Amino acid sequence: MGKMIRKILIANRGEIAVRIIRTARKLGIATVAVFSKVDELSLHVRLADESFCIGEVELNDTYLNIDKIIKAALHLKADAIHPGYGFLSENSLFVEACKKAGIIFIGPDSAVMHTMGNKIRAREFAKKLNVPVTEGMTGHPDEILAKAEKIDYPVLIKAAAGGGGKGMQIVYKKEDLAGALESASRQAKAYFDDETVYLEKYIENPRHIEFQILGDQEGNVIHLFERECTIQRRYQKIIEESPSPTLTPEIRMKMGEAAVRIGKEINYTNAGTVEFLVDQNMDFYFLEMNTRIQVEHPVTELVTGVDMVEEQIRIAEGNPLRIKQEDVHQNGHAIECRIYAEDPENNFRPSPGNITLYHTPEIPGIRIDAGIDTETEISSAFDPMISKLIVWSNDREEAITKMASALKNYIIHGIKTNLPYLAQVIEHPLFLTNDISTHFCEDHTGSILEAILRTRNEIPVQFPITGLILSELTPEQNQQENVWVSTGFWRNITQIPFICENIPYIVRVKRRSSTNFLLDFQEVPMETEVILKEKNRLTFRLNGDIFTVFLSRGAGTLNHVSLGGQIFDIRRTDVLPDSGEVSLPEMNTDHASEIFSPMPGKVIRINVNEGDEVDKGSVLMIIEAMKMENLIIAPGKAVVRKIHVEVNDRIEPGLILINLEKITSN
Repeated sequence: MGKMIRKILIANRGEIAVRIIRTARKLGIATVAVFSKVDELSLHVRLADESFCIGEVELNDTYLNIDKIIKAALHLKADAIHPGYGFLSENSLFVEACKKAGIIFIGPDSAVMHTMGNKIRAREFAKKLNVPVTEGMTGHPDEILAKAEKIDYPVLIKAAAGGGGKGMQIVYKKEDLAGALESASRQAKAYFDDETVYLEKYIENPRHIEFQILGDQEGNVIHLFERECTIQRRYQKIIEESPSPTLTPEIRMKMGEAAVRIGKEINYTNAGTVEFLVDQNMDFYFLEMNTRIQVEHPVTELVTGVDMVEEQIRIAEGNPLRIKQEDVHQNGHAIECRIYAEDPENNFRPSPGNITLYHTPEIPGIRIDAGIDTETEISSAFDPMISKLIVWSNDREEAITKMASALKNYIIHGIKTNLPYLAQVIEHPLFLTNDISTHFCEDHTGSILEAILRTRNEIPVQFPITGLILSELTPEQNQQENVWVSTGFWRNITQIPFICENIPYIVRVKRRSSTNFLLDFQEVPMETEVILKEKNRLTFRLNGDIFTVFLSRGAGTLNHVSLGGQIFDIRRTDVLPDSGEVSLPEMNTDHASEIFSPMPGKVIRINVNEGDEVDKGSVLMIIEAMKMENLIIAPGKAVVRKIHVEVNDRIEPGLILINLEKITSN
């Protein structure tokens, strides 16, 4: 038994910070939240016992600033620091800084992290233990290009010093290698302060399966079985489950033994994850090791009953493992979906902004790990993940059914999310039969988007419009009538014009009582009655059928209405918009002389100079938003007349980036 931890500083933010706070509270341990100015009102700051501002917004000045975090821990007398995942969680210099300051780091020691937190060194170590690995090479882009003749395509490029899929790219032909190396190296430098990249032979149609391990300071190492993480988009896991429906008992045993062997040989302490690729012949290859807790750890917790964060804290205190390998069993089936602020119908473009309604599913047997608990602003400065939705059930089939229902009842208005996309994936025939690979999203996103549109079109538009009308015509229970009842709809019969999904509609409304109406929807009569109205939720009867909608008000005259897992954007055209509503010019059309920013973010690269001639499709600049690179493309052949921004500028939607003068052919 080492030093008892009484106060933990959490060097992170969002849902993982909230997750750590909740276990610490269960153990009677005080918590300190560090935060940047943009996170001042966030949930992890509100939940922690103490909080400390470490800067404005830039990551290097806040969550990646080792000196500031150590000083905050010393100032507030924290015994330990939990790094969560991402940020400094796999930075061996941070571990050394904690040690020098006399602060317990809740994770492995720096030597282990130095070896296993680096893809190249980790692979060399695994190879020495006769754990299968794929062949590859490492270095700076120029070094790898010099060896390009020896490369057998396709290849996979990734940051050597970190994970999370940041900068990862597949290259299928030689002429694309230089650009991919440059991009991957730039992102590696930005995210991990190390521009070294790793290149390896790419395995076609693999599965991604990882084993969770725990190791104590006495040399004991166990695994908590596996997680299947094959469903990925842009090399980011989006759905994880445990147990893996792929593994046989024999393969599961061999992979678990390999993971534990790696942990024991490296003297691993605390929580870590050994990741493998599994090919179509069920041969597995060591991929990398994550020397931290994983985003997807909840599925392991639900099937094993082990609180991973609690075990991390106990191990960091010097306690031996209190569970043996034979004590660990998989019970039932758990699935996790990652909820992102992104627009699947617009190439998954990041979608920061103000959430106008946040409603979580009211279903037994689900868990939501989130960094928010109410309507709030989602910043462009951070990763787009909003929350994790996790379900547990007796078997995979039941878990899928529960997840499908939970996704359809998870309501987020004001920004775009991947909820409709996940709902289609989770019920996709290939997912149901486990006929998948890491290419699933790449291969099927087109048909999934078509299915989203088809599902949406199956809901008659008069249903959500009726919900909006009834919401505005009736007061909430125990409240006086709203302004529309008292002033806007004093007549028994009125007509209301709407635009829903860019199509105009006119609805004739006849009031029969305070809750009963006859709607003439473009000559289609409908009997309606309000059954229950609560804040942001309305249940009503329409021609004998009962519906429930969720509603929120957006900017100006915009209303968001959710029905059947779909969100409809509806505007009333007889009401003046708020003064703050701005109509932006059409962006990036072939005839545009001005190129506008399509999103908030940060300019990280400008590829042109004033006076340059550019062709259609040329990359003018790159904007980073929510840890993703977004290309600003020339809409046609043109001359660059004026550049309005510089590298490292933070920008908002609608800002003019570049003036172009179109070149017309004679």
